[in-house]
Amino acid sequence: MAGNEEGALWSIFGYLLSGLIIWGGIGWALDKWLNTGFFLLGGLVLGAGASLYLVWLRFGRE
Repeated sequence: MAGNEEGALWSIFGYLLSGLIIWGGIGWALDKWLNTGFFLLGGLVLGAGASLYLVWLRFGRE
């Protein structure tokens, strides 16, 4: 049972990290392309929210 919980923790960590990296990267690229300064923050917030939603869908409804 402990191995299953450890795998779940790594999955949650992966969801959270990948959401921040992907959406933060998109926001950063938009900031560089459009010469602005707010898309990175929006991308990070969107990535964190989407990641938490995916974690809730995957693990929270059990």
